[in-house]
Amino acid sequence: MTPYGLSYIFTIKSVYSFQALPQCIWIEDSDLPDAKTIKAIQTRIDDVEQWRLSSKDAGTRSMANRPHQFREMNFSKKSTIVIPIRSSEVRAYLPVDLYGGEARVTNLAYALYDAPTFNLAIISSKLHLVWISAICGKLETRLSYSNKMGWHTFPLPALTEKNKADLTRCAEDILLAREAHFPATIADLYDPETIPVNLREAHERNDGVLERIYIGRRFKNDTERLEKLFELYTKMTTKPAK
Repeated sequence: MTPYGLSYIFTIKSVYSFQALPQCIWIEDSDLPDAKTIKAIQTRIDDVEQWRLSSKDAGTRSMANRPHQFREMNFSKKSTIVIPIRSSEVRAYLPVDLYGGEARVTNLAYALYDAPTFNLAIISSKLHLVWISAICGKLETRLSYSNKMGWHTFPLPALTEKNKADLTRCAEDILLAREAHFPATIADLYDPETIPVNLREAHERNDGVLERIYIGRRFKNDTERLEKLFELYTKMTTKPAK
């Protein structure tokens, strides 16, 4: 699948095979001695150190002692669920994706590091799309995802182990449906006019499994979905009387 919301970030080991430096270099502490043997990389590190030292921001200056690294060095060991910050309002689902531990996510997306796969099923659902459409902001007409407003506030009933297993299978089915159309991009797959039948069916099954966890059946429409979500959110945020 084509990465959505990811830029090219290479480990130091991959730099040796490139004549020109990539845009970003991911250097672990253990790789730093080898990295410094490459003149262009040493120059890049020195420039970053001087830039950070000259900053008026105290936080930036404090990072001058590790100029070979980004401010944030978040990454997973096994898997990363990636959610784009921006998505077209015409899509029926958020194009969330699953990557391996080698993925490095930029500020164009949010990430769940080594999270259970059933989380992808939740984020991929119509319920979640309806929620963020009502709660989160927009850039022009495009949906603008927010972890604090969209994910942390999303009302989710307590899940049994069977619920989690069922949702995990749904997430896997969605990913497999996409792979059947490789090398189609997210833009190709989630065009509302041309979304593949098997992918639409995988999402429908996912919606059915998740919505039955909420009310024992499919919701009739988005209005009913929002009514239930706000009902649960009110219970979730109401402090018990003392």
